[in-house]
Amino acid sequence: MHTGRSTSDALQRFRATPESVGQRLDQFLTAALANVSRARVQVLIEQHKVQVNGSVARPSLKLRGDELIEVLGEAERPPLKATPEDIPLDVVYEDEYLAVVNKQAGMIVHAGAGDEERNRGTLVNALLFRFQKLSELGGEARPGIVHRLDKETSGLMVVAKADDVHRKLAAQFASRQVKKRYIALVGGWPAEKGTIAAEVSRDRLRPTRMTTRREGGRTAVSHFVVRRKLETRYGKFALLDVDIETGRTHQIRVHLSSVHHPVVGDTLYGAPRVLQEQATLRRGKRENLNKNEQLSLARNFLHAAMLEFVHPVTHQRLHFERVLPGELQNFLRKLELKDS
Repeated sequence: MHTGRSTSDALQRFRATPESVGQRLDQFLTAALANVSRARVQVLIEQHKVQVNGSVARPSLKLRGDELIEVLGEAERPPLKATPEDIPLDVVYEDEYLAVVNKQAGMIVHAGAGDEERNRGTLVNALLFRFQKLSELGGEARPGIVHRLDKETSGLMVVAKADDVHRKLAAQFASRQVKKRYIALVGGWPAEKGTIAAEVSRDRLRPTRMTTRREGGRTAVSHFVVRRKLETRYGKFALLDVDIETGRTHQIRVHLSSVHHPVVGDTLYGAPRVLQEQATLRRGKRENLNKNEQLSLARNFLHAAMLEFVHPVTHQRLHFERVLPGELQNFLRKLELKDS
């Protein structure tokens, strides 16, 4: 499709070939550039950062097959700014310095850089509407955010209303003074308790995932205790308390998956999308009770149930707990429901 590619820090060159005749410029570059979407390519072209034979061009330009195509840098992403939205919030605690909220599953904490579409319905937008003034250390896209929870994880988070409070809270997280406990339901029966100390880094093959299989990752430590073992018609499961010393991206999810006990509902890390009823023993012979019986969960069974830290201003130790949300309690009931 293309030959003669050369690169430098600010310039990439491609030579179109006869196979490219009639192809649109944006299609050609989408295939030529690694990990760059067609939308990003079109932004590059619109910002005049692509030249064909020394001149700017349109995304729809049809190639003749012999052009020199130059990419002059990267597309500039407009800075994101959180926008107040009237979204219901479960506020557990609030004073003039900070607040503790119980985040629902399905809500993104904040949008990623340049991600305009996902900049709606975020936790920071809800926080701005409710509190108006938050710390600014995280920038305009992440006001007040000291730590994060994954989109499909629910539970307790502390947010800062002032920069000095944000700094002191962040220091507590960095020095591992903050106590956090999660409740997780996993597939299978792990040991009664254990510690997983495995470095976490980005998966090179699947960038949306983290992995424990690469060297040179960030130190991560998770401790778990089995609260309850479940033997159900869908298989064996265990309800865990998980305490984490560190707060790496996807830490609990990737750690539990690495020991072959993925969090229920977490298809990114190996959990099945649908639980199927298994064959069981009845009257001495093995049979399928109901081939059509299925159970699924539209989120991860992971909930930040406890949060404890020292108030940066009053120096009082604050302790908060929240039970499993209704959808997880209902799932547990369905999972343990005995066949009549």
